[in-house]
Amino acid sequence: MIKLGIPGKGTFVFEHIVLDFNGTLGYDGNLIFGVRERLNLLVDNLKIHILTADTFESCQSSCHGMDAHIHILSSTGGPAKEKYVLDLGPQRVIAIGNGNNDALMLARAALGVAVLGPEGLSILAMQAADIVVRDITSALDLLINPKRIIATLRE
Repeated sequence: MIKLGIPGKGTFVFEHIVLDFNGTLGYDGNLIFGVRERLNLLVDNLKIHILTADTFESCQSSCHGMDAHIHILSSTGGPAKEKYVLDLGPQRVIAIGNGNNDALMLARAALGVAVLGPEGLSILAMQAADIVVRDITSALDLLINPKRIIATLRE
């Protein structure tokens, strides 16, 4: 659990992190360098959920050995990701993504983080997010050092 008091926004208690795989955690089907180590640092505080349509059929092997719930979605559409966040209880969720199909989950989660990665960042995802970062490792570093989130979002 990560508890954050953000001046002007209230107190948040996060229990889950929901991440897109392709374009966010992975590039061309391969886990981006530094992601595994950072997620392993977060696993004691957050339940990790990785959502993917598994375009490259590599998510399971790329994430092998990680303490994460991997969910292969039959649909690549945003409504399936949004429903996943809603089922977890959006007030307890941090969502991280980069694509159009991530925008709904970013908007629904208590904290949405849009990632500008090697595949780019869609305008819809950027507009739906609370925070935009330059890459996935920067997004995960925010959670490892949550005072950075407070500094960014305080009013």
